Amino acid sequence: MRKIIRRVTVTNPEGLHARPAGRLVKLLSGVRSSVTIKYKDKEINAKSVLSVMALGIDPGEEVEVIIEGEDAEEAWRIVEGVIGAG
Repeated sequence: MRKIIRRVTVTNPEGLHARPAGRLVKLLSGVRSSVTIKYKDKEINAKSVLSVMALGIDPGEEVEVIIEGEDAEEAWRIVEGVIGAG
C-alpha cells in the first residue's frame, strides 16, 4: 500500500467551499485510496462533502493531505488539481 503525506496551500480562488468541495468529493469517489485532510485541529475524510465544507478553508490556507492506498498517486493528482484549480 502506498502512502502520500503532503502539505499544500489552497490556491483555488473559491477555497474549499461548496462548488470545489463537491467537485473534489465527486472525483475522489472513483479512487479506492483513503484521503484525509488535516486543517488546524481538525482531520476529516475528504470523500465527505459536508466534512470538507465544514472546514471552511479559504484561499491561501495550508492543509495537510494524507492518502493511503494502491491508487494514491491518482488520488493525489485529483486533490492537487482541485485545490489549485483556478
